[in-house]
Amino acid sequence: MYIIKNGYFIDPASGVEGYRDVAIMEDKIIAIEENLEVSPFYSEIDATGLIVAPGLVDVHVHFRDPGFTHKEDIESGAAAAAKGGFTTVVLMANTKPAVDNAETLSYVLEKGRGTGIHVETCANVTMGMQGSELVPMEELAKQGAAGFTDDGIPIMDAEMVRQAMEQAKKLDMPISFHEEDASLITNNGVNRGKASEYYGIGGSPSEAEISLVNRDLQLALETGACINIQHISTKEAVELVRRAKEMGDNIHAEATPHHFTLTEDAVIKYGTMAKMNPPLRTEADRQAIIRGLQDGTIDLIATDHAPHTAEEKAKPITEAPSGILGLETALSLGITNLVEPGHLSMMELLRKMTVNPARMYHLDAGYLAEDGPADLILIDPKQVYTVEEPVSKSANSPFIGWELTGRVVVTMCGGKLVYQGF
Repeated sequence: MYIIKNGYFIDPASGVEGYRDVAIMEDKIIAIEENLEVSPFYSEIDATGLIVAPGLVDVHVHFRDPGFTHKEDIESGAAAAAKGGFTTVVLMANTKPAVDNAETLSYVLEKGRGTGIHVETCANVTMGMQGSELVPMEELAKQGAAGFTDDGIPIMDAEMVRQAMEQAKKLDMPISFHEEDASLITNNGVNRGKASEYYGIGGSPSEAEISLVNRDLQLALETGACINIQHISTKEAVELVRRAKEMGDNIHAEATPHHFTLTEDAVIKYGTMAKMNPPLRTEADRQAIIRGLQDGTIDLIATDHAPHTAEEKAKPITEAPSGILGLETALSLGITNLVEPGHLSMMELLRKMTVNPARMYHLDAGYLAEDGPADLILIDPKQVYTVEEPVSKSANSPFIGWELTGRVVVTMCGGKLVYQGF
C-alpha cells in the first residue's frame, strides 16, 4: 500500500490537474484528494516537485519475440518500457513466426504476463504478412489480440484492405497501417532528397506514403472502420488525415518522437542509427507533424521501438535494417521538443501518450481515477540529464549522449514499483 504525497496531479482523461495526494491499495487507486492523512500502514512516496500522471501507453512497439530475441525479448522490452514510464504496450506482429495464429498469440500474451507491465499484442492482418489471405480475425480477437496490423509491410491489395477493414469494423477493433508503397522506393529508410543525394542512392519519396494514406483513408471512410495511420512522416499525409477527420470519427494517426524531433539531416550525421521506415524527412514535414499534434490531427504519440544489433547497424546504409529504439527517451523528447518550446502543454502531451491510445485499443489504462488501475508515473519535468546506454538489449539510438529535459523517476504498474530512477 502506498500514498503519494505533494505531487502535481495531471489526468488527461478527466482534464483534472492540481496538487493531489494519491492512495493505492493492491492494484487499485482508492483515493485522490488534497492533503490525505498518512496511515502507518502505507508506504509514503514524497512527490514534491514531481508530476503524478497515468502510466504511458505505447501502441506501436517491437519486442522481437519470438524469432529475433538477440535484438530484444519480451522481458528486456518490458524493462525498457518501465524505465520510460510505459505501463501498457501493444506489440507489433511481425515476429517469426508471425502472430497470425492462436499458438503464437498465446505465447506472446503468456510471456507478457510474466513481466511487470501490461503487454498486449496485435495479430497480423494477413497470413504470413503476405497480403493475400486474411488471418482468422474473429478467432484471434477471441484469443486476446488487441488489434490488427501488418506493420513493417504495407498491404498493397486494396480489396484485401477493404475486407480487413470490414471485418475489423464488425469486431469493433482497430486496424493499423504501415503506409509505404515499395514500388515507388529505390532504397528505403532514407528520404529522397538531401539525404539520398548525400549517399548517392535513390531513397524513399514522400509519394510512397501519400498514395497509400490517401487510399486507406478513403476506404476507412467508406467502411467506418477504426484505423490508425502509423508513424506519419509527410506534411501531405498530415493534411490528408486532417481532412478525413472532418468526415469520420474513427480516423487516428500517430507520430513518433523521432519524426517530430529529427529531419533527414540526422541521417547524414548519424548514418544508419537514424535510418528508419518511413524515413526522416524535411524540416517542413517535421513542422507539419508538430502542427498536426497541436490541432489534434495527430492524436497519438507512439515510439515504433525497433531494436537492432550493433552488427546489423554497422552495415552500409543500403544494407543496415531500419529502425531505432524509442521507449526510454519518448517522454523526454516530448517534453524537450514539444512542451518546453510551447507547442503542447504537459496535459496535451500526456493525452497523446495515455488516454488517447488506450481508448483506441479499448484498454483499461491511461487514466487516474478512484477505483481505477494503479498504473502511474512520477515525472521530474525540469530534470536535465544525458541519455545513457539503454536497458534494452540493443543500443540503436541516435539520442544516446543527448541532453534532454524531463525524466520519469518512478513507474508503478498494478500497484507495484517496476522502475525507480531516484
